[in-house]
Amino acid sequence: MGIKVEVRNGNVEQAMRVMKRKLLKDGLLKTLKMKQYYEKPSDKRVRKKKEMIANYKKKKAKLERLRGY
Repeated sequence: MGIKVEVRNGNVEQAMRVMKRKLLKDGLLKTLKMKQYYEKPSDKRVRKKKEMIANYKKKKAKLERLRGY
């Protein structure tokens, strides 16, 4: 399964923007940047923990906005 981007009316710039948006949404660019350099297992654990905390705070804030308090 690949990512397909259609170029319409020769508008390559628009197609590039669409492709970049799809890659960001898919998370492919993030993984490529992460794999560019070696990451120590201890650093990986710390990074994952920080990401989980950030996701938790984001979800909690969203719930508070929806509930109104």
